Amino acid sequence: MGWIAANLESIRALQIRQLLTQAVTLGIILSSALMIWKGLMCITGSESPVVVVLSESMEPGFQRGDILFLHMSNDPIRAGEIVVYNIKGRSIPIVHRVVEVHQRQATGELDILTKGDNNREDDRTGLLYSPGQLWLQQHHIMGRAVGGP
Repeated sequence: MGWIAANLESIRALQIRQLLTQAVTLGIILSSALMIWKGLMCITGSESPVVVVLSESMEPGFQRGDILFLHMSNDPIRAGEIVVYNIKGRSIPIVHRVVEVHQRQATGELDILTKGDNNREDDRTGLLYSPGQLWLQQHHIMGRAVGGP
């Protein structure tokens, strides 16, 4: 009887060790992923260095499910660039092409108009911007797509 009890105790101790080992391993994996994500944020200058295309609005250049890498530099945004922007009140960022850029004389701020390649109307007319909003500003832009069409 003593032999069986000793073996059961040994098995329990082994299971606890395995459980602790798995918990530590999971913690290391999650910490590593977080460090990589934060590192990418620092390198790219974008709050979200990787995004997934969620709609068909940028076809044929980008398909639904495509993964885009973003970069944000201090260079002014130009017409033709593909940007990812976020509007207050919307939880999902939007991937579209810049079609117009205007610089305000008084302040030097940029007014940016975007459009999906597969959309007939620009985002202002297509009601993607907030009600009453006619242009995007620099603070709406999360990043520029690296590579692609």
